[in-house]
Amino acid sequence: MTAVSDRLEVAANIARIPTKVPTWQRGYARRLLGIDFVGVLLSVGLAQWLRFGGLGVEVSTFQAVDYAVVSLIIAAVWMAALSINNSRSTRVIGSGAEEYRRVWMATLTVFGGVAIVSMLFKLEIARGYLMIALPAGLLVLGLFRWLARQAVVRARSKHGRCITRVLVVGSPSAVRDLATSLGRDAGSEYEVVGACTPGPIRRSSIEIPGFGEIPTFGDESNVVGAVTATNSHAVAVTATERLNGRGIRDLSWELEKLEIDLLVAPGVVDVAGPRLQMRPVAGLPLIHVEKPQYHGAKRFQKRLFDLVFSSAVLLLGLPLLVPVAIAIKLTSRGPVFYRSERVGLDGRPFQMIKFRTMVDGADKMVDKLAAKNESEGGVLFKIREDPRVTPVGRILRKYSIDELPQFINVLKRDMSVVGPRPPLAREVKSYDDYAKRRLLVRPGITGLWQVSGRSDLTWEDSVRLDLFYVENWSMIADLLIAIKTVKAVFGHAGAY
Repeated sequence: MTAVSDRLEVAANIARIPTKVPTWQRGYARRLLGIDFVGVLLSVGLAQWLRFGGLGVEVSTFQAVDYAVVSLIIAAVWMAALSINNSRSTRVIGSGAEEYRRVWMATLTVFGGVAIVSMLFKLEIARGYLMIALPAGLLVLGLFRWLARQAVVRARSKHGRCITRVLVVGSPSAVRDLATSLGRDAGSEYEVVGACTPGPIRRSSIEIPGFGEIPTFGDESNVVGAVTATNSHAVAVTATERLNGRGIRDLSWELEKLEIDLLVAPGVVDVAGPRLQMRPVAGLPLIHVEKPQYHGAKRFQKRLFDLVFSSAVLLLGLPLLVPVAIAIKLTSRGPVFYRSERVGLDGRPFQMIKFRTMVDGADKMVDKLAAKNESEGGVLFKIREDPRVTPVGRILRKYSIDELPQFINVLKRDMSVVGPRPPLAREVKSYDDYAKRRLLVRPGITGLWQVSGRSDLTWEDSVRLDLFYVENWSMIADLLIAIKTVKAVFGHAGAY
């Protein structure tokens, strides 16, 4: 009778639940359609105007064709490619690099196709026109998508909108880990609003350190009722012994009737999407976790990027480097450059070069100032109002100008543009096996630690971000981090 009563109760709950779908996703996707349309028209229109100075130019082919027609055809194919590549899918919009990647792949495919068609049919479409439209499109579409994301982030942080409410099903520790991971990102789409915890022990809530309490609503048999109580848009199933594969399947059938999304957290920590591949084997969806790639073509691409980027920064920054060196020499005793021994790739030491921002001999004063160390965890040494910093050095640190000479280290292969924070030898001595994986790649001038708070980070957060980068690094991620670094530098976040 108990089982029958439970099923009747579940059926009654289903009947009472209104269909709840986060409408902000669909509305946001529709707005992106309009944004993409404007961006595509601006790109082809700008290319035609700059190349020909008007809209009535003809293409030299068997028949005279107005370039305005060519632009409209390219724009239509471009919009179709963006749709075919699912660049406005609700699964990728609003966060992560995948949205940008799909936009760029669609754009490159369109212009590659235009070039091939032009060559095969001898249309002789002006190369200058294509060379303007392609980078303009990548820039404009990328900028528009970024601006749209910023609007969503502001709506989340200031007004609590554009949020997907999530009910988590799993053990208390798994619920705590998932809620903490989602809570770290202020712009995260998901907000944990409740939990169902399988097991004989009943509790009214689960304490999430730093984020407050999450109410609980019984075990896995009460998921549908908990969805009603919390007004959730999605259910996330994480590590639990009571809810097996068949139970998850049955739960998905129940949620399907309500149009509630079912998310399954595999419990793999700090592994990005490109390393995860779904492989159906014997009717089971197995997740294959690819090994981190530190060699081959990816390493060559990274080195090429380091060489080009560092050379450009040093050449363009030369008018700034010389006055800075003079200011340091005239305002304090000691050398212009400060050389610090750091530990690099595979634990090999190297001399990192920076503009000197402290008084000469500041290293010898560390023991005297140890009591003022503000670093949580005790491994790093950080003081917000460090008395050793010179007036000029304070300005250089505020804008990260003191780090510009490190691009010389990049050219010498000691460092990379993007990578983990370069550690001191005394820090490495305290590393456990977990933290030592930071040494599998070259340290960077910037990295996730730089764009996520810099000196404001705790030791644990610094290690976590560095390891996430080591495990998942890619060229797209490096480019995004480099772009975000500019914002972090001008925002002075964590710079002292």
